[in-house]
Amino acid sequence: MSEHELPLRDFDQTPIGVLQHRIRSLDESQVRALVEHEHAHGGRVAILQLLETRLDRLRHGAEPAPGDPQAAPPVSGTPGGSPVGESTAAPGSTPLRHGVAEQTPARGRP
Repeated sequence: MSEHELPLRDFDQTPIGVLQHRIRSLDESQVRALVEHEHAHGGRVAILQLLETRLDRLRHGAEPAPGDPQAAPPVSGTPGGSPVGESTAAPGSTPLRHGVAEQTPARGRP
């Protein structure tokens, strides 16, 4: 099942804190589809635990919450990387040694 066919838009990019609220409106078959997708693609333990817990609750009488999970705003972020790199890294330094005489490095002194 491709991500476009999943019951939740942007499932693979959705943080667990958001996901735990969005899955409340899904029925048992929809949550099961997410479990199968996660097993096949990500295998993220925390996500699988969350989905399995929701499945268990649905099997024991919990009802899906009203609302449309597809109406949620899309997840935003920076997929594919971070702006941090060699050119933006802070210069290396030696931490100061406190309380030991003559062992503090000469910072900026010849």
